[in-house]
Amino acid sequence: MEIINGTIVAVYLAAMLAFGWWGKSRTKNSSDYLVAGRRLGPFLYTGTMAAVVLGGASTVGGVGLGYKFGVSGMWLVVAIGVGVILLSLVFAPTLQRLKVFTVSQMLTLRYGSKSATNTSGIVMLAYTLMLCATSTSAYATIFVVLFGWEKWMAIAIGGIIVVIYSTIGGMWSITLADQVQFVIKTVGIFFLMLPFALNAAGGMGGIRERVGAEFFTWDGIGVQTIITYFVVYTLGLLIGQDIWQRVFTAKTPKVARWGGTTAGIYCVLYGAAGAIIGLAARVALPDIDVVNLGKDVVYAEVATQLLPVAVGGLVLAAAVAAMMSTASGALIAAATVARTDVTPFVAGWFGKEIRVNSNENPEHDVRANRIWVLILGLVAILLAIMVSDVVAALTIAYDILVGGLLVAIIGGLMWKRGNGIGAAASMAAGTVVTLGTMIVLEIQAENRFDGIYANEPIYYGLIASAIVYVVVSLATRPTATAVIDGWNSRVAGEGDVEGIEVESIAK
Repeated sequence: MEIINGTIVAVYLAAMLAFGWWGKSRTKNSSDYLVAGRRLGPFLYTGTMAAVVLGGASTVGGVGLGYKFGVSGMWLVVAIGVGVILLSLVFAPTLQRLKVFTVSQMLTLRYGSKSATNTSGIVMLAYTLMLCATSTSAYATIFVVLFGWEKWMAIAIGGIIVVIYSTIGGMWSITLADQVQFVIKTVGIFFLMLPFALNAAGGMGGIRERVGAEFFTWDGIGVQTIITYFVVYTLGLLIGQDIWQRVFTAKTPKVARWGGTTAGIYCVLYGAAGAIIGLAARVALPDIDVVNLGKDVVYAEVATQLLPVAVGGLVLAAAVAAMMSTASGALIAAATVARTDVTPFVAGWFGKEIRVNSNENPEHDVRANRIWVLILGLVAILLAIMVSDVVAALTIAYDILVGGLLVAIIGGLMWKRGNGIGAAASMAAGTVVTLGTMIVLEIQAENRFDGIYANEPIYYGLIASAIVYVVVSLATRPTATAVIDGWNSRVAGEGDVEGIEVESIAK
């Protein structure tokens, strides 16, 4: 059984490498490499958006939550789906028309102050790099089970595969890989795991007869937990570079809106399916030791015990696909931010000016982007191998991302009176309050990392950031008319084709 399952996964990994070479043939400039030439139609866009947001937490974790809490285990993935729908309906068309590459570039265009917004790139780099590392570590656990490798070897081999196909072809390779991953996840969850698990449990009727009514309540997982999912995941999806970079690949604002909405609805259905699979597994496999082994083991147990051998291999490949799509998306996002935002910012400290992705020399830009993807991919692999508490580091980055940056980003998109000084002050206040609360709670906590994983830091950070943004913006001069005119022109779909020359607006 393990040999067959391992062979199926190995074939899938080999296919991922082939996509890298396919993507290389379509990559001629920075736009091709970073945002697939901004040419994705409805089908490709929907698939790649769904693939990047549905990672290991949604797939493996969602089934585990269903096993532990029943149908209310779907709320984590539902929160992700709602975030995608909200982003697509409200913000995606505007973002697509901006023709930029990064969140920081959008902030510069909107507020006309690079000094006030460049620090957002550093936070975004930390977040995307840690997201890549955690995803790499997650899919490596499946390789450990299938191939008997040591954990470090599984991380290294799996990570190198992602780095190779991402480095060679950029977003075009990742897009094709995402389509295959999307199909595999869809077949694995909806057409294999769900019917086989329900059949093994005797259908929904059999499940109702053998589990308590609490497993069918909407709030079985806890109202506070549900609220936290929406605050962290829904709001986080609105501003993450890895998600925005997918929005930038859309061919038109219409594709960005409705393709993304379709992906969000798909996510909601995916979450419901995962929770039902987990609930069915609770009946069919009641002896899984989730207390000692953790809830994530449920997915693998269903794949190996309830499904035929070859089918189980495809389902395990679906889990790997979910995690790899998140890892590759986070990797190219980290590289984009590092080269486009952070490098010029740091160079400015030493009185140097660096221009990137200007398309003055397309081949040079593509080569430089590949180097950044390669370097940061290797860094992510080392982080996954060496750091045992990468999740804690990701949580810190995620809390700063939402608590520190959300208000300035969403405020810039929705409130015309917001200005650069208010944005910078809100970022500082949100970050300081978030980190400060986290430190205080960690000092007081009985167990290690309880303060980091607490909900209060992100809540307090958001409140402080919002108050400071409004007060400071109203107390200082509005954004310069020239900046607002430039912003409105870009939102209307006019201005520089590739959105690189933001410096002139920022001056």
